[in-house]
Amino acid sequence: MQENTKLYPSDAGPANVPASDGGLRRSRMRDARTPRLPMSAARALYGFHPVTARLRARPDSIRQLYVSNARHDPRMRELAARARAAGCEVHPVDAARLEQLAGTTQHQGVVALVDATAMPATIDDVLAALSEPALLLVLDGVTDPHNLGACLRSADVFGAHAIVVPKDRAVGVNATVAKTASGAADTVPVITVTNLARTLRELKDAGIWILGADAGGESLYAADLSGPIAWVLGGEGSGLRRLTRESCDRIVGIPQQGSVASLNVSVAAGICLYASRRTRAPSPR
Repeated sequence: MQENTKLYPSDAGPANVPASDGGLRRSRMRDARTPRLPMSAARALYGFHPVTARLRARPDSIRQLYVSNARHDPRMRELAARARAAGCEVHPVDAARLEQLAGTTQHQGVVALVDATAMPATIDDVLAALSEPALLLVLDGVTDPHNLGACLRSADVFGAHAIVVPKDRAVGVNATVAKTASGAADTVPVITVTNLARTLRELKDAGIWILGADAGGESLYAADLSGPIAWVLGGEGSGLRRLTRESCDRIVGIPQQGSVASLNVSVAAGICLYASRRTRAPSPR
């Protein structure tokens, strides 16, 4: 297909595919005019929402933008124009190259290679930077990347300061999580810990109330949500593990009116975080 010179720069040339230790496949093809970038501090971001969010918030962190050479629709034109206005190089490539970069076919024709965002590395780093009572989300065994991505979106919307996940039997931040999070993976730290029960004890020692969201506890409607809080939610289907449940100060349940047995973990996380923020909001005059 002939390149659309109105959408892409005429001198864009063949796309560079950098080598990466962060999940991108290696390629021997390289454009001499586009030097190979060091990828130790870069990652792939794909999909319209995540890439647009990064363009809006940190355009200088985008190293290269790769787009489908088969799409010339208004949405793609707008994204390409925004990228060019921000000084980003736009490379039209075929579907195979996009899949190679993203590691999936669900890229919507857009893949950006971006600088990895500097985030707090430990819970201590998160707590040391706070100017208000802590609001944390602890996920015990969430393995679905779409659920983690959705939890990140809720955490960003309701101002959670970090998400804490165990190292084992849980998903970490990957390209699918970043796409689902629609930019929130760049704003909310995800702290990985080796021993979740020990981490919960350390949070208690720091003066943070540990609230487990699970059935059989006090009603969310009547729960005291003041002060520093860490909400703890269990994984898909299994809920809170016994040791994690026993580590909580209180168990709080979300009242349900219908016949559905339980809520998706990301939905429950959004409800709990909203309830906490609502408690902290100043009363209307």
